[in-house]
Amino acid sequence: MGDKTEENKLICIGCPMGCPITVVMCGKEVVSITGNTCSHGAKYAAKEVTAPTRVLTTTVRVAGQKTRMLSVKTRTDIPKEKIYPVLFALKNLVAVPPVRIGDVILENAASTGVDVIATKNIE
Repeated sequence: MGDKTEENKLICIGCPMGCPITVVMCGKEVVSITGNTCSHGAKYAAKEVTAPTRVLTTTVRVAGQKTRMLSVKTRTDIPKEKIYPVLFALKNLVAVPPVRIGDVILENAASTGVDVIATKNIE
């Protein structure tokens, strides 16, 4: 019994064009990608249907300040299924000032190999 083909429709975010892309899969293998007008589209679509990733942006508390929050993000994209484990790891984390943009707030978040870094300065 062969694998069934499946069509996935996406809007590309690889460039400002926003091309509608169709990816045909057979099992876990990409059979065809159509609709992209640049090479970024094909690369994005193949990754999105086989191993989707995201850059996570959120906030953490700041020590000694009840209402002030520090914006943070993952340095690079992480596997989509690791978003909640990273958020859980950040849940009780408290940043201690001074903090500079780019400072590592959490190393190797949820064993992704990716650090969470500050995106603003806190004195």
